[in-house]
Amino acid sequence: MFSQKLVQQSVRRLAVQQPLAIQSMVRASPAAATLGLQKRAVTSTAAEENSILAKQRMNRPVSPHLAIYRPQIGWVASGLNRVTGVALSGTLYLWATAYLASPALGWHVESASMVAAMGALPFAAKVLLKTIMALPFTFHSFNGLRHLMWDLGRGLSNNVIIKSGWTVVGVSVASALALAFV
Repeated sequence: MFSQKLVQQSVRRLAVQQPLAIQSMVRASPAAATLGLQKRAVTSTAAEENSILAKQRMNRPVSPHLAIYRPQIGWVASGLNRVTGVALSGTLYLWATAYLASPALGWHVESASMVAAMGALPFAAKVLLKTIMALPFTFHSFNGLRHLMWDLGRGLSNNVIIKSGWTVVGVSVASALALAFV
């Protein structure tokens, strides 16, 4: 690469300083005259180019789909961490918007209405609803701590990743159930 650049710079300097020398070199060597020329043997239209591309696509290997991989706790937990983060933030934005717009729209989203609605539910429904609401919070929190440990460079071996993943799942479920019974 460096040698090509050096030759190009030398030839350019020679052409600027002694233009007649370059012209005599081109006349003396027919091969040197054709170095800068490009010839197209075949020209194609846009329709032909598209058909050529379509034929080439048929010969390409098909990339493997996600379904061929065996689910592992590392990438499943990482994906669920992103999903729970999006779900929690999206739910917060929707609820906050509804809470702010409720007086103008005549909705009853105030705290007293929420407490009354929750109090009217049977015990099993309360526990189930509170568990469903608490599980994304607990999972996202504990898995976030796991990711912070990875950022510090700790727990990056395969065995530790598997153990910490299942630990996060267990602690998340246990703490969500504990929060549901509070």
